[in-house]
Formats: sequence, structure tokens, C-alpha cells
Amino acid sequence: MQGPDAVIRFWFEEHGNEDWFGGKPEFDARLAERFAELHAQVARGEAWPWRETPEGRLAELVVLDQFSRQLHRNSPLAFAQDKMALALAQEAVAGGHDMAVERERIMFFYMPYMHAESLLVQDEGVKLFAALGSENLLQYMVAHRDTVARFGRFPFRNAALGRRSTPEELAYMDEQKGRMF
Repeated sequence: MQGPDAVIRFWFEEHGNEDWFGGKPEFDARLAERFAELHAQVARGEAWPWRETPEGRLAELVVLDQFSRQLHRNSPLAFAQDKMALALAQEAVAGGHDMAVERERIMFFYMPYMHAESLLVQDEGVKLFAALGSENLLQYMVAHRDTVARFGRFPFRNAALGRRSTPEELAYMDEQKGRMF
């Protein structure tokens, strides 16, 4: 099994915002080629030794929360690791591990909060992102929280998860045109 350093190097040194959030098929394919097997291993819980360091915890969260979305775009599997990622993020934050990595990387400890379909968790995510001090990231977090407050879920996930969209959700998705939570 590849170690956490390979994940950190790929995600933070070889790539950045444009790849992370761009939704480009080429990036998804590159990630799949290098990390599909590792993702399966981490999803099975085989990366517990990574939790010995803050960087290892961060790598596990990136694999579960971010790689899942890249590898399984538009599929229910994109969200299959969300609960585990959130539990590990909550544990990491409680232990202060988020404060032990480079500042630009901290947000990935908080992304599982942003992805949760729970208003309570979303509210905690707003606090975490507010403390981070980035107005831009906080705006994204608040937008996610407001969506969950309004609908109790992320409407853009409905198709992938086989959920029926309400008329209000359909109107919202039409307004958003391409923004996906």
C-alpha cells in the first residue's frame, strides 16, 4: 500500500485548486490511475496507521472525502465514504491535528463538515471555517450550510443517490446552473 506521503505529494504539491475543484475528466483519470487501489484500501479501513501523524490523518481524509468524489463522480459511491470521513475529521479536530499542518492544508480537515447533510454538522463547519480566517472559504461553507438549512440535503446529489427532487429543489438547481454540492 502506498503511504500518506504519496497522497500529500500528489494532492498538495503536484496539483491545486484548479484540479481539486475543476471537475476535469483528465484529472479524475490521472487520480484513478495512481490511487484507485489505494482508495479501496483506505475505504476498507486499512490506513489506520496513518493516524499516528497529523499529515497521515490529513492524507486519509483527502482520500476518503476528496478522492471518492473524483473517482466516482456522478455516482452514489462519490458520497459513500462521507460518514467515515466526517468521523475521522471530528476526531482529528478534537485532537488538534488540524492545527499541526500547513495553513493552506487545514481546510481539508474541514471539508467533511461542508459535505455533511446535517445542519448541526454544517453549523460546526461554519465555526471552523470562520476561525480559519478565509472569507472566500467561509462563503462556500455558508452556502453549503444554507442549502442544507433550506432543503435538509444537497439537491445536486439527488440524481446520483436516486432521490426524487422536489419542485423547489428543481428550481434551485436550475438557478445554480452547474454549482454542485
